[in-house]
Amino acid sequence: MTSPLRAIVLIKVKPGRRAEQEAAFAALAPVVRAEPGCLRYDLHAVEGEPDRFVLIEEWISSEALQAHDDSEHMRKADAANGAFRSGPAEVLLLESTPVA
Repeated sequence: MTSPLRAIVLIKVKPGRRAEQEAAFAALAPVVRAEPGCLRYDLHAVEGEPDRFVLIEEWISSEALQAHDDSEHMRKADAANGAFRSGPAEVLLLESTPVA
C-alpha cells in the first residue's frame, strides 16, 4: 500500500490583496475537497506576514493529484490568481521518511 501524497504550497500575494486570496480559496475549496482522492486541502495564513499563505494538500495518489492539477476549475483558478498573487506559488511535494 502506498502512502498518501502530501504537498505544501507556498503562496505570496501582492500587498493589500490578502482578502482576494482568501475569497478565491473559499470559493474553490469545496470543489477541490469533493474531487476523488482529495484527503486534505487547507489554507493557512502565515502569522505576522499578511501577504503569505501556506496551502496543505493531501491526495490518495499521484494520479489523483495530477487529475486535480489538470481539472478545468484549477486551470481557471490559476489564470485568475495572477490578479492578486505576486508570482507563481512554490509547490513542495513531501516524501515520507522512516522514523528511526
